Amino acid sequence: MSTPQQQQQHVRVVEQQPQQVEPAEGAATSSSIGGTESISASKELTGLTHECGVFGAIACGDWPTQMDIAHVICLGLVALQHRGQESAGIATSEGKCSKNFNVHKGMGMISTLFNDDSMKKLRGNLGIGHTRYSTAGASEVVNCQPFVVHTAHGALALAHNGELVNNESLRREVLARGVGLSTHSDSELIAQSLCCAPEDVSELDGPNWPARIRHFMMLAPLSYSLVIMLKDKIYAVRDTYGNRPLCIGKIVPINAGHGNREDTPADGWVVSSESCGFLSIGARYVREVEPGEIVELTRSGYRTVDIVERPDFKRMAFCIFEYVYFARGDSIFEGQMVYTVRLQCGRQLWREAPVEADIVSSVPESGTAAAHGYARESGLDFAEVLCRNRYVGRTFIQPSTRLRQLGVAKKFGALSENVAGKRLVLIDDSIVRGNTIGPIIKLLRDAGAREVHIRIASPPLQYPCYMGINIPTREELIANKLNADQLARHVGADSLAYLSVEGLVEAVQQKQRDAAGDGQSKPTGHCTACLTGEYPGGLPDELSW
Repeated sequence: MSTPQQQQQHVRVVEQQPQQVEPAEGAATSSSIGGTESISASKELTGLTHECGVFGAIACGDWPTQMDIAHVICLGLVALQHRGQESAGIATSEGKCSKNFNVHKGMGMISTLFNDDSMKKLRGNLGIGHTRYSTAGASEVVNCQPFVVHTAHGALALAHNGELVNNESLRREVLARGVGLSTHSDSELIAQSLCCAPEDVSELDGPNWPARIRHFMMLAPLSYSLVIMLKDKIYAVRDTYGNRPLCIGKIVPINAGHGNREDTPADGWVVSSESCGFLSIGARYVREVEPGEIVELTRSGYRTVDIVERPDFKRMAFCIFEYVYFARGDSIFEGQMVYTVRLQCGRQLWREAPVEADIVSSVPESGTAAAHGYARESGLDFAEVLCRNRYVGRTFIQPSTRLRQLGVAKKFGALSENVAGKRLVLIDDSIVRGNTIGPIIKLLRDAGAREVHIRIASPPLQYPCYMGINIPTREELIANKLNADQLARHVGADSLAYLSVEGLVEAVQQKQRDAAGDGQSKPTGHCTACLTGEYPGGLPDELSW
């Protein structure tokens, strides 16, 4: 490992301007390279996980490119901002020198971190970016990504979405090689594990990066989607279970017209956690990175360089909660738009939990599609009853109960003319801790609602997630304390019902079966661990958290 002073000679880092962002309390105020700062000793590691977004872009043709790669990545991250709102970063390469990456990262929103000056210093022909939800004990600059580390063959930048289930055993293996780790982040652990070549791989003609990536994937079965940048190429990697999403898009010329013709020449290629931002950057959705696939993107295009198979007795385990909560409605997973799945969830919810009412409404925004499905299936009218303040962030992953409750108070107003005297069915996408629905019901009753029936377009969350979602302990999940009837009384609803696990899976797989024609879709599988306790790779062997 090189010292921080030696690293500064190899990687040009764009330092974060102090006035650009307020650092979190206790956080370092300067940018770090590959995590060269230590985690604050005053914060206890709690094992809380996070949800992130990764993005990569590379220009085609001759370099230097006329395309502003840094702006493409920045806009791509803006489209993924819902996946992470506490830290972000971009690393770019000009493709000429393996020791010269441009890096800018820090705490805060994309619009806060990246201004005209910082973007000018991020010139390059390829690059990767990351946006992140940090959690208690990890909300620090040291854990901002992309991580940049130095190998015998030059710099490597990595951005990661997910959580390594076998973090502890892999950490011990890396430390046993004499490699020092400066953070508790598994993203740095992945980057450092790629620095060492497998013993059975010959590298006389230079580094065999696909073999190194394969070796890591054999050691760590899940959970991750990765974008890895070297001097002149990007690797896109998805774990063998396909637990976290990743997809490829083609940047087309401005005058290419509409549609997605395969013969349209590419100005560049992008890879992203979600496809929702593709149209805004002039890109067209191409396909998903398949589970276990290693895709290489260069100026000439993209190609599959390897596929790591999972064991025959294991099924694909794409996170079903991506459909329920995390993804933006216009993203495409498994050949279907997330909005369509949520609409189907609402239809299925009516079949399982009908109720006599006057109108159907939703908790905006992610409950809206399911509410429309519920209304269409039931024949009831849909009407908006809540007015949302768009300048208040999500309440799911804020660190304290008090802040979550205050967030709800500032987040919604009631449309009293739509509510007064009505029997109302209110659809929400999920209930986690149960802190937000009670104040919403009170708000609607104060606005004159005669009855408020709550319908949840997902099953009750009952188990923690070890694969990249902030569902840390069973004690925090309200479904483990109260059943549906008890919860209805607790929050002041006239009734409350969840969608069943079987109903959710049915809604997710309906279109896939319809598309197959014979009623049988291609082999798929979904991780329902947070709903059923059935973990695709088993529980972590050892948790030091």
